Amino acid sequence: MGCSVLALTIITSTLGGLVFGYELGIISGALPQLQAHFYLGCVEQEAVVSALLIGSLLASVIGGWLIDHHSRRTSILLSNLLILGGTIILTASMSFSPLVVGRAIIGFAMSISSMSCCIFVSEMVAPNRRGLMVSLYEVGITVGILLAYAVNYILSGVQAGWRYMFGFAIVPSLVQLVSIGFLPQQTSVSLITEDDREAEHVKYSVFDLFRTKDNMRRRTAIGLGLVLGQQFTGQPNVLFYASTILFSVGFQSNASAVLASVGLGLVKVIATLLAMVCSDKVGRRSLLIGGCTALAAGLILAGFLCGQSVIDATKQCTSLEPRVNLTSPAENQENVGNISVNQSTPSTGNETHDAHGHSKTLSHSEDMYKWIILICMMAVVSAFSVSFGPMTWLVLSEIFPKEVRGRAYSFINCFNVGANLIVTFSFLSIIDVIGLSGIFFVYGVIGMAAVVFIYLVLPETKGKSLQKIDRELSQTRFFRREEVCSIFQRRHFSPGYQRVHLMSTTT
Repeated sequence: MGCSVLALTIITSTLGGLVFGYELGIISGALPQLQAHFYLGCVEQEAVVSALLIGSLLASVIGGWLIDHHSRRTSILLSNLLILGGTIILTASMSFSPLVVGRAIIGFAMSISSMSCCIFVSEMVAPNRRGLMVSLYEVGITVGILLAYAVNYILSGVQAGWRYMFGFAIVPSLVQLVSIGFLPQQTSVSLITEDDREAEHVKYSVFDLFRTKDNMRRRTAIGLGLVLGQQFTGQPNVLFYASTILFSVGFQSNASAVLASVGLGLVKVIATLLAMVCSDKVGRRSLLIGGCTALAAGLILAGFLCGQSVIDATKQCTSLEPRVNLTSPAENQENVGNISVNQSTPSTGNETHDAHGHSKTLSHSEDMYKWIILICMMAVVSAFSVSFGPMTWLVLSEIFPKEVRGRAYSFINCFNVGANLIVTFSFLSIIDVIGLSGIFFVYGVIGMAAVVFIYLVLPETKGKSLQKIDRELSQTRFFRREEVCSIFQRRHFSPGYQRVHLMSTTT
């Protein structure tokens, strides 16, 4: 019976991740069609994308209370029903406002789902399999993103295809709804290790997250550092604006840019599966350090290549304005993205344009740059998917005591979503000022800072029970302090050669 409950828990959690990923990725291909259908300006497009995060931010404020004071199962059920309601609103939208409302409702539901699913699974499995099982949620997210990109490509030329793009989320949501009915109300203690059963139940309030009691302040700092690093390295924009970025670096049609984004989604799935397998063997800390280093290197290289390429878009928002003058929504949908690229880059003599401003040819060097930049983006996505993607949420589900885990998760998720909102809502406007090359450089520098932070403060939690992790974190004040001090001492104070003083005596 315990194995059956565990299997149902994992299925429900993975389906929740799949819906989460689908809703994250589907806007990338739907956005050009929404812009064409509703004649959305730059700020309106950012609002449609960011509405998901506004709803998620609200859920982060109250979600912790719901998860800690009601069952994890109830939280998952509520999120599922809200996703179904929000999807219906999106598919039936006839104006800009319902799009924002529907996306906000889905964002609220996704935030509740992500917190409750990860916590629920982490409490159900043994320590030596926790990394594998919790990472399945992230696998579900990446599969959902890949599925969304595939649907975007299939429906990129369909009139009002965005309605079908949003509507397909109903299918996995209904399957998840059925599986939720078989889950227990509370975590099954029979599936928790003996070490955890003997835990002393200590009462915590949300204010304890800021106190030195049981080293809670440092745990909170670890969580905040991970989520802020996750967002300010720009990963949300790679997902939400994948088609827009690929337009800007030279993919000259809606279909080709969306197809290239499918490649990004496929790479993300493979990398996440690798992380899932390695999390309990290599360790969370090692994967975070290695992945973040590769992430920063890929971003800096992409920034350099964008700076060398004449295709670098520096007036993304301004170049979107003429699209509203196209003669029909169908024609607008066909040509979306092409005007943006051509009007935001100066003529170099290597391109020819027709009456509509379409680029017919690209020089060999420009064509080479766009493929190398795509490879860099794939490397960045892969590095994120073995580090920040799954490991952040795995670590957060482990480092806080059970009694306050939901509220701690929720509090840190507020900063996660807030940072995501800042990064997402300002992306197109920042490109107007510093270009793609500049923004990639900024993300790369933040990535390097994240590597230093992780090395200095993050302990390794693989193979340890939740109770053991809690006990070690309560007793340890400064992670890696001894290691850093020993290196410093060896470098500056360890004796190498010693001066020998010879004493001569006279007789």
